[in-house]
Amino acid sequence: MYIQQIENQIYRIAIPIPFPMKYVYCYLFKDEDGWAVVDTGFNYSEAIKVWEMVFSKLSIKTTSIHSIYLTHYHPDHSGLAGWMQTQTGAHVYMSETDYQSFHRAFGESKLMAEGFANACVEHGMPRDLAEKVERQFVRMGDHVLPLPEFTILEDNRVRLSGEDWDVIPTPGHSDGMICFYQPKKQLFLAADHVLDKITPNIGLWPYSRQNPLEDYLQSLEKISSLEVKMALPAHGKVINDLSARIKEITLHHEERLNDMFQLTKDGKTAYETAVEVFKDRELNSHQWRFALAETLAHLEYLHQCGRLIKSKDKMIQYHANQFVNA
Repeated sequence: MYIQQIENQIYRIAIPIPFPMKYVYCYLFKDEDGWAVVDTGFNYSEAIKVWEMVFSKLSIKTTSIHSIYLTHYHPDHSGLAGWMQTQTGAHVYMSETDYQSFHRAFGESKLMAEGFANACVEHGMPRDLAEKVERQFVRMGDHVLPLPEFTILEDNRVRLSGEDWDVIPTPGHSDGMICFYQPKKQLFLAADHVLDKITPNIGLWPYSRQNPLEDYLQSLEKISSLEVKMALPAHGKVINDLSARIKEITLHHEERLNDMFQLTKDGKTAYETAVEVFKDRELNSHQWRFALAETLAHLEYLHQCGRLIKSKDKMIQYHANQFVNA
């Protein structure tokens, strides 16, 4: 159930996560020197049990794992890196940008949690809900312990299963996210950049790039030129028609941008906009964090392309720019 063989030396591993998506798909690559791992999962007991079962089933000695690559810093991908490094002694590689984001989010200062809570209030969220969002954000840090010792990934190519894979920066879902591409086999390790049924969360976060949706759409355009037979995402099913899925996701964001423009053109805070966008769902504090960040990413995109302008009295409001055709 948890192990899918993609090719002779490539395995797709379903690691459980305590979120609605149920699993994060991590990848094992066998080579003459042992094994490499791409992404590790969220640090909680069920995930560790599954990894131990996978190691037993595939007859993997933990000391034969020599490399751990993290596609981005989010805890469902990075959370077990420290645990796995302790078990294996492997190097843990991540981009420089997401190394910085990891420490802002989960280091002792918890800069990102505090900054996002302040932004929530500034954008209209009730303070009691913003405080719940902050507490929940801080608790996420418990699920990346122990912290790994990182090695910054600076190479443009990595060796996986005896083949050279291109390292492709794909900012959007996180500022420093990377994907891997094997041109001869036309395999694309998609991480959270492209998912099969849901759209990746594109959010605006403190201490991060200020137009993540623009980054994301440009990253989609970048990979659309690749020849891909199979895309291997971190959630959901394998994607056999990457080009079609990119078009669907791009259309989704165009529609969401138009919806948000219509909602805010007469003046709304980001929180008021999010309440309307997600009115059919009852959101908990964890989900509100992503809902507001996603709403802000879309509103900032509209602001930076000139369709919306911002004003601030007690809170920030967005409204239509009357001098630009909608």
